Amino acid sequence: MNTTKRYLIVVPALIALALGACGGSNGSPHLDEQGHEHEDRRSHGENAPHSESEKHEEGDRHETDKQSDVDTHDEETAHGETLRLTPEARDAAGLTIAPAGPSTLVETLLLYGAVVPNAERTRAVSARFPGMVRSVDVSIGDRVRQGAMLATVESNESLRTFAVTSPLDGTVINRFTNPGEQADREAMFVVADLSSVWVDLALYPRDRGRVQVGQSAQISAEGPLSALGKVIFVSPMSARETQSQTARVLLENVDGIWTPGLNVQGHVAIGEFAVSVAVPDAALQQIEDSTSVFVEHNGELEVRPVRVGRNDGRNAEILEGLKAGESVVVEGSFVLKAELGKGEAEHGH
Repeated sequence: MNTTKRYLIVVPALIALALGACGGSNGSPHLDEQGHEHEDRRSHGENAPHSESEKHEEGDRHETDKQSDVDTHDEETAHGETLRLTPEARDAAGLTIAPAGPSTLVETLLLYGAVVPNAERTRAVSARFPGMVRSVDVSIGDRVRQGAMLATVESNESLRTFAVTSPLDGTVINRFTNPGEQADREAMFVVADLSSVWVDLALYPRDRGRVQVGQSAQISAEGPLSALGKVIFVSPMSARETQSQTARVLLENVDGIWTPGLNVQGHVAIGEFAVSVAVPDAALQQIEDSTSVFVEHNGELEVRPVRVGRNDGRNAEILEGLKAGESVVVEGSFVLKAELGKGEAEHGH
């Protein structure tokens, strides 16, 4: 099927409009020139009807002005339209061009769960001897060093006061005592080192066997939070209430941004597959009824419809329409799509 090929010579101002960098008037340079011509005629009293030759000359001038920034002509071709951008326009659009080629796509399984303290770095702190709590020196959320005093207790037997101290560097995440209360063998505080945390993901029966210890997992939460961890444990038992197992991911948390109780989702990498031709997701644009990419050839950017195969959320396999080694716009293609739409609208007029 034959389609129309248009060459659009785009100046930086048009790209700036597509980026939303310029406000105000939406007129183009050739429209301004026409406006000045009309003003000149009015100033010279040229309101009388024009002759046929004058009308033809005016029409020719109009077409010449219109094509000064956007040169459109039709050719029969098997592909779509082509944009020709000046170097300044490419810089303004922030285009990045890279070759399409072989890639390894990762198959992931989406699971949901929550952040919990790393139990291997968590300690419940109790008094060495039963007695009366005389003072409490910390609250929930306080950071403490190993050996720091948490409370004092007066022994019931010796009547001597002794200190209850932290067994590790960490954060007080629970406190179960107050001055005047009786201390016994039960925990008075819970201190956790939150420089690493666990993420417990729910693994349901349909996905049993697909998640294994050692697999990587991309953990994310609402907003910009995202980090890579590894599966360190898969529960051998299922919870009776939910029939789910726990897939546990170890996550480094030096900055303390992953707080216990935070709901998260995890993309667990459960397999990899090699593909012959792939492009980043950002290179794909929906143009009319086709998924397309912008291919650079001889200084022009051609709209090329493609057939997409598997997709891992970052890169997409290309089954038809693109060969390995061809240069593709991998960043900024949305600007080109917007500019293409403007060019079609002007061509329609």
